[in-house]
Amino acid sequence: MLARRAVLVAAALLALVGGLAAGLVRLGWLPHAGGSLGTMHGPLMVMGFLGTLIPLERAVALDRPWGYLSPALSALGGVALLAGLPHAVGGALLAAGATLLVAVFVALRRREPSAHMTVLTVASVVLALADAAWLLGLPVSQVAWAWIVFLVLTITGERLELARVRRPPAWSQRLLLVLVAGLVAALGLRSLLPGPGMVALGVGLVLIAGWLLRFDVALRTVRGTGLPRFVAACLLAGYAWLGLGGLLAALGGPQAAGPLYDAQLHTILVGFVFSMILGHAPVILPAILRVAVPYRAAAWLPLVALHLSLSLRVGGDLFTWPAARSWGGLLNVVALVTFAAVTAGSALVDRLGRPAGYRDLARRRPT
Repeated sequence: MLARRAVLVAAALLALVGGLAAGLVRLGWLPHAGGSLGTMHGPLMVMGFLGTLIPLERAVALDRPWGYLSPALSALGGVALLAGLPHAVGGALLAAGATLLVAVFVALRRREPSAHMTVLTVASVVLALADAAWLLGLPVSQVAWAWIVFLVLTITGERLELARVRRPPAWSQRLLLVLVAGLVAALGLRSLLPGPGMVALGVGLVLIAGWLLRFDVALRTVRGTGLPRFVAACLLAGYAWLGLGGLLAALGGPQAAGPLYDAQLHTILVGFVFSMILGHAPVILPAILRVAVPYRAAAWLPLVALHLSLSLRVGGDLFTWPAARSWGGLLNVVALVTFAAVTAGSALVDRLGRPAGYRDLARRRPT
């Protein structure tokens, strides 16, 4: 089973590499070479990469063989996109994987009926509908906000689960469920009335960012040291970017291309989502691959680089400075590659430095 998980993680990383390369094509750093790679940036990053890793994490939690069909289909879909197979092939595989993810969350919610599982199940439904819409031919600019809602709700559901450590008041949980329902309703409104729907969607994102800033355990752990402080910094910075992205969506209205569209999407997809990935990698990788990733101070380097480069990119978008946007985008990729190198190096140093007979905690984690 561990070898199968490693194969799925490798496929997800392949989609990530392809997605980053596609982003560099769109920014003009790599040649188009007559292919369609540039158009696959969003699908590879969201459906191929995150659409494989998130189902894989939940399949591990479910601990049923059929649960791995969801990340397997998504992984195959990402490979199909990279291989240049027809849109219908990759799209069908990805949509099937997302649909099975709904079944995984339904099973998990039956096992653990809770507010956070409800939020995660709703998120999976949004992904399944979004992937189906992309399969049927809707352009990425129309589907992207549904992907964003899926990711925001997934992360929010996971943070709601951990927020119980602080024992927040019961009304705060009910408030979040109302905000989640409002965000999904705003997404539906956007498909009917793009202008008012985008305003409602942006306001919904700002409110959820505010809830996370107020009730997340990160407000307490940021005062600590080492890994807890690093994770908290990732979370709090991500929430700030989410709020800014919601504000840009509400004020900028629906966009299909251009600098404002780039700023609206990447404040959330890079500033929020990837900041969460940097913060959760030391926990998720041991759970999936049983590979310990000890915290090292070097982890701050890609985190700071990511947020500084994104600030440059968004500033270039908002102040019509194409060079800043282009360089900011390139440095986003450099920051993520640095993060991968630091993470791999930390794991390798830990493994090489173990004394004889050492058995790390990752091997004792429940799967």
